[in-house]
Amino acid sequence: MGARFTNPSEEQIRALLKQVKTIAVVGLSASPSRPSYGVARALRGFGYRIIPVNPTVADVFGEKAYHSLPDLPGPVDLVDVFRESRHVAGLVDECISLKVPALWLQDGVLDEAAALRAREAGLTVIMDRCIYRDYARLLA
Repeated sequence: MGARFTNPSEEQIRALLKQVKTIAVVGLSASPSRPSYGVARALRGFGYRIIPVNPTVADVFGEKAYHSLPDLPGPVDLVDVFRESRHVAGLVDECISLKVPALWLQDGVLDEAAALRAREAGLTVIMDRCIYRDYARLLA
C-alpha cells in the first residue's frame, strides 16, 4: 500500500496563510453567484492579491485574467483551485514546473495521487478544504 495523503497540521496551515501574499485562483468566475468569486473576494478583503486564471474571462476585480498558470507574468505564493478533480493532475504538473510553493484544492477537489506527487516535489498541498473557511477559523 502506498502513502496516503494527509493535509498539513492546523499550525502549518496557519503559518502558510500568514506568509502568502499572492494567490492565483484557477477557475475564478466573474459571476458573484459562484463560490470562487465569493472566496476570492473575501481573500482580497483579507489583504491577498488575487490573480484570476480562467480562459473565459478578461478580468475579475480589476485584475487581468490569465489563460493558464504558465501565462502568469510572475511567481505566485499559492495556487487555489476551483476546477473539477479531473484537471488536478495537469495543474500539478504546471505548479511543479513553475516551482509554485503551495497548492490549495478547494472543497470537493480531490486527486490523491496528484497531491502526493506535488508534495513529493516540494509543494505544500492542502486538499478538499476551503481556504476562506480555514482563514476565518485560524486567523480572523
